Amino acid sequence: MRLVPQSLSGRLVATAVALVALVSVLIAALTFVAMRSYLTRQLDGQVSGTITRAAGEWEHRLSSPPPTTPDGDGDGGHDEGPRARFGAGQGIGTLSAVYGPLGNGGSVLTNDSERRQLSTTALHRLHAVPTDGSVHEVSLPAFGSYRVRAVDTPAGIVVAGLPTRPIDETVASLLGYEALLVLVGVGVAAGVGSLLVRRQLQPLRKVAATAHEVAALPLESGEIGETVRVPEDLTDPRTEVGQVGSALNTLLAHVESALDARHRSELQVRQFVADASHELRTPLSTIQGYAELSRRGEPDAVRLEAAMGKVESEAQRMTGLVEDLLLLARLDAGRPLERADVDLTKLTLEAVDDARVVDHDHRWLLDLPDEPVVVRGDEQRLHQVLTNLLNNARRHTPAGTTVTAATRAEPGAVVLTVHDDGPGLSPELAAHAFERFSRGDSSRTRASGGAGLGLSLVEAITSAHGGTVSVDSRPGDTTFTVRLPL
Repeated sequence: MRLVPQSLSGRLVATAVALVALVSVLIAALTFVAMRSYLTRQLDGQVSGTITRAAGEWEHRLSSPPPTTPDGDGDGGHDEGPRARFGAGQGIGTLSAVYGPLGNGGSVLTNDSERRQLSTTALHRLHAVPTDGSVHEVSLPAFGSYRVRAVDTPAGIVVAGLPTRPIDETVASLLGYEALLVLVGVGVAAGVGSLLVRRQLQPLRKVAATAHEVAALPLESGEIGETVRVPEDLTDPRTEVGQVGSALNTLLAHVESALDARHRSELQVRQFVADASHELRTPLSTIQGYAELSRRGEPDAVRLEAAMGKVESEAQRMTGLVEDLLLLARLDAGRPLERADVDLTKLTLEAVDDARVVDHDHRWLLDLPDEPVVVRGDEQRLHQVLTNLLNNARRHTPAGTTVTAATRAEPGAVVLTVHDDGPGLSPELAAHAFERFSRGDSSRTRASGGAGLGLSLVEAITSAHGGTVSVDSRPGDTTFTVRLPL
C-alpha cells in the first residue's frame, strides 16, 4: 500500500503538513526543555534557601539542647534527638536530614503539616549526596524525586531539599497542551493547505484540460485547422504554470503546422497520382488505338507504317514522362548528384544555341560576363535546368518574343536568369509555377503540350545543388532566377 499520495496536490499538502508537524514538534520540544530547565533553576534557588534555614535550625538545636524533666529526659521526656521536628516555616514536602553529633535522621513535611520520618534507605541515599555546594537530584522511596543540597555544619552534614513533583506536574500539563496544539495545528494545516493548494493548482488543471481536449481530436487524417489554445492569462512566463501553458501553446502550433503540412502532402500525392495517370492515359490510349487499327482490314504497308510511327511517337512521349517522374523521385529520395567544376558560361551558350536551332520564331539573346563563371555541380542536370527554362519560354510565349539568358557571379553565389518579354504569368499561376503538373493559363499557348513537369524539375535539381529558384512575372517582363552557392 502506497503511503505517498499520487497527485501533485496531495504530495504538496502532505509535504506542507509534514513540515508544520515537524516545526511544531521542534517548538514543543524546545519549549518543554526550556520550561523544565527554568522551573528546575527556580526550584534549585528555593533549595538553597531551604538548606540555609535547615542548617541554622540544626546548629541552633546543637547549641541549645532542650530542657530536661525531673526524670532526666529533655523536653519533658519527649526528646526525639535528630528525629525532632525541624523546618519551621518550610513549605509542604520540604526534606531535612542531619548526620552528626545529634545522630542520623530526618523527615519530610507532609500536607497536614506533620513530619514523616525518612527510611533507612532514604537516609543512606541522602548521606551519599556530596557537600560540593551544588544541587543534586535524588530518588527517595515513598517520596519520589527530590532536588537536594548537602552542607557541612558544626551540627554535622545537613541535607535539605524540595520535591520535583510540582515541576513534573507542570511540564506534564505543558506537554499535554503542546500535543493537543500540535494535533490541532496539523489538522488546520491539512485543511487550509488542501484548499490553498487546490486553488493554486487550478490554472494547471485548466492547462491539463486543454491538453486533454486536443488529445481527443481526430488527428489521424484530414485537415486539422486551428486547435484550442491555453488562455492568455495562463501563459505568463513569470510563473511556472505560465511557462507550461506557453510551452503547450508553442507545441500545439508546431503540431498544427506539421499536421497541415502532412495534409498538404497527402493532397499533393493524390493530385500527383491523378495527374500522372492522366498524362500516361493519353499516350497509352493512342498506342492501343493505333495497334487495333493496324490489325483491321487488309494489310496495308503505308497504313501500318503510319500507325507504327504514331505508336513510336507516343511511346517516346510516355518514356520522357516516365524518365522525368523517375528523376523527380530520385531527387526527392536525396540521391547524390555528381560534383565537378561546371563552366556555366559555356553551358548557357550551348543551351541558347540549341534553342535557336529548334525555334526560329523567337529572338534568343545572351548576356554573359567576360570571365567564365564556374560552379561545382552536376553538368548534365544543370544543362537540363537551362534547357527546361528556355523550353518553358519557347512554349508559353508567342512568336517574336525576345528571350535572354544571362549568367553572372555574385559574392558567394552564381546567378542564372532567363528573361522574356511575353505576356507573363498570372499571380495565381506564379504562386504554383514550380509545382508538379502545373499548367500555363490560356494566355501562354503550348506548341507541343508539355506534361507540366519542366519547372518542377528545375526546382528539384536546384534544391539538390543547395540553391533556390524563383520567378518574377508581370506583362512584358518575366524572369526566372536560379541562385547556386559557390
